[in-house]
Amino acid sequence: MPRIVHVTPKYRRHKASGQAVVTIAGRDHYLGPWRSKASRVEYDRLIGEWLAAGRPPSHAELCQSDLTITELAAAYWRHAKVYYVKDGRPTGEQPGIKIALRYMREYYGHTFAVAFGPLALKAIQGKMIETGNSRRYINHLVDRIRRCFKWAVAQEIVPVVVYQALATVPGLRKGKTEAREPDPIGPVPEAVVEATLPFLPRSTADMVRLQRLTGCRPGEIVLLRPCDVDRTGTVWTYRPASHKTQHHGRDRIICIGPKAQVLLRPYLLRDADAFCFQTERANQNKTAGGRYTSRSYHQRVHSACDAADAKAHANNPEVPKDDRLVPRWAPNQLRHSAATEIRARYGLEAAATVLGHAKADVTQVYAERDQAKAAKIARAIG
Repeated sequence: MPRIVHVTPKYRRHKASGQAVVTIAGRDHYLGPWRSKASRVEYDRLIGEWLAAGRPPSHAELCQSDLTITELAAAYWRHAKVYYVKDGRPTGEQPGIKIALRYMREYYGHTFAVAFGPLALKAIQGKMIETGNSRRYINHLVDRIRRCFKWAVAQEIVPVVVYQALATVPGLRKGKTEAREPDPIGPVPEAVVEATLPFLPRSTADMVRLQRLTGCRPGEIVLLRPCDVDRTGTVWTYRPASHKTQHHGRDRIICIGPKAQVLLRPYLLRDADAFCFQTERANQNKTAGGRYTSRSYHQRVHSACDAADAKAHANNPEVPKDDRLVPRWAPNQLRHSAATEIRARYGLEAAATVLGHAKADVTQVYAERDQAKAAKIARAIG
């Protein structure tokens, strides 16, 4: 870490200008005419502020720290592998952190961490743009780099001024950067879903149908267990043991209406703590594990889309093979489909309620009101 300086900066004469000067933390401060009363008062004020701040070192002294970006990245990755874990599995944040740290190491690995400033971060932004990443993705990666330095400050291995300087770098704004804009994620057409379903195993097809009816997240459908479903009312409720917003203190409740109940009922015959939807191999071997993950569910849907597209081309040989007849879609788009339908029929607030988009600080009174509204909508649409 930087050497602590105990010598008080001296009141000196600047020969070229005839003024009094004092150098504090590597910066010259001109005080006024040499030996004047006003210059003495200004000197005392500046020295008093410097002492009150704890004798902060200069930038050159800060850069005496020998911690490199490569060493910082390795330390933060050790922390991330332990911190970004949910239900015993790495969260989706870990791959993003790894990519952000890779950019740091590749372009500034031998740089001292205390010398990594806003210009370096902007240079990395530029490299990310050149690589062809989307604007929003770049902003996420840059935020992860800043978060690395924020963690380092909390560990007292990097001075706070380094993180404060990096915080001044703004995110890329739409229309103000050469970074490409990602294609918007919208609802998947019902015809496309129907064309895909025959190429999915029955249990996976039921996952798709159930997700479409309830608007739940892919991560919530793969974690569904009989013990998590309350079947006492006409509208069942599913409380995921783990969900995306639980770290905000938000209780996630998914309402299951009559149509969804018909789909789900056979899978509730499993052991109470077994996952309702399991992979084909697990079903064949009758094992208790082998559940889908969000990623494997996504991949299974993509494979079915490809199979459906191949069959469509076989039935329409005049269409070039490069032109997809059944486009690929992702399970998360089913939430968009559900939201679009609910918003059209019941309004924006109702869609936010069913999909669990309320903020973490919503009061219990509003939670009860939202729950009643969500149950009413589930009863109507299935």
